[in-house]
Amino acid sequence: MSLIDERGERYIRLNYLATVGSHAVNGVSQLHTELLKQTVFRDFYQLYPDKFSSKTNGVSPRRFLLQTNPELANLITSKLGQGWIRNLDQLRELEAYATNPGFRREWLRIKQVAKHELATRIRHQTGLEVNPNSLFDVQAMVIHEYKRQHLNLLHILTLYNRIKANPQVEITPRTFIFAGKAAPDYSTAKLIIKLIHAVADLVNRDAAVRDRLKVVFLKDFNIKTAQPIYPAIDLSEHISLVGTEAADTGNMIAALNAALIIGTPDGTNLELREAVGTDNFFQFGLTAAEVQQRRSQYNPMTLYQANAELREAIDLLSSKQLTQGNTELFQPLINLLLYSDPYLLLADYPSYVACQERVSRTYRDPEECRARWCSDDSCTSVD
Repeated sequence: MSLIDERGERYIRLNYLATVGSHAVNGVSQLHTELLKQTVFRDFYQLYPDKFSSKTNGVSPRRFLLQTNPELANLITSKLGQGWIRNLDQLRELEAYATNPGFRREWLRIKQVAKHELATRIRHQTGLEVNPNSLFDVQAMVIHEYKRQHLNLLHILTLYNRIKANPQVEITPRTFIFAGKAAPDYSTAKLIIKLIHAVADLVNRDAAVRDRLKVVFLKDFNIKTAQPIYPAIDLSEHISLVGTEAADTGNMIAALNAALIIGTPDGTNLELREAVGTDNFFQFGLTAAEVQQRRSQYNPMTLYQANAELREAIDLLSSKQLTQGNTELFQPLINLLLYSDPYLLLADYPSYVACQERVSRTYRDPEECRARWCSDDSCTSVD
């Protein structure tokens, strides 16, 4: 508990100093507060138990729903009045309209309009035509290894390989949308952005894929450029390794804008799942306890060798068709995955792909669509 690290060159342990000097220590999400108590600050928690509490981050509904998605906000206001803007607990009153066909049709119409508008923005920014009736699968956040954008990319390459192996395979049409920035000196994150563009070039130019898969990277991600994205999301990706994401707020913004979440049991994902119900959350991956157990005996190469689809997806990273002849371009990422994999992508890959299959079945199943959203056939071709 010394404020000075004495093990080598002496330096101040700023986290210890902050703990001693503060009246309160916030672990943010409930899960990460417990992890702090059990690991990093275990001794300090025993000494100062009353200091530690959980105060989960939040988002502003006035910006991220009222301003960002005015049509949806107006629909909600037409049913609940304006009180929900300052008291989000009132949104639960919308459950009374869950079986109302007219309300559900209008809800879906607003989502489809937002998707058309984002498709127009994508065309203007990138020149790429995307299908607004496809599933808009979005990962919009800072680019970082622990956010695991490269796990998302492995899934895309898996779908691509399935199409190449069998052009008639049933694939739910998806538009994968990435947005985010890397820190200026973070070479691995910048290489992940490079990989996103390489996968986009591979997938978007292949005639065999047709309109079943599209990959988009939207540049200059900030609050202003994010606002047109969130209303159009069908599925929002929050797939960090458990124990690394204390408080993702993008999942809250996406949920406010009528998106479903695919995510690990980490941080605010757990609290969001509790709020919306397990039937409305696509969860996959190791738990916090399983991550700790797995690290002590983890061998990513064994997983690579044992899973044919995973092996084919990773092998594609060094192929001439993906790298345009520079087969060493993504070797640093390949080495990370096969020889250390600090964020356990390979361990979570099978669960993630299986969960994405459940997402696809849900999206393309008209019976489930009608059961969840509509009382008649009008919902199946919302335009």
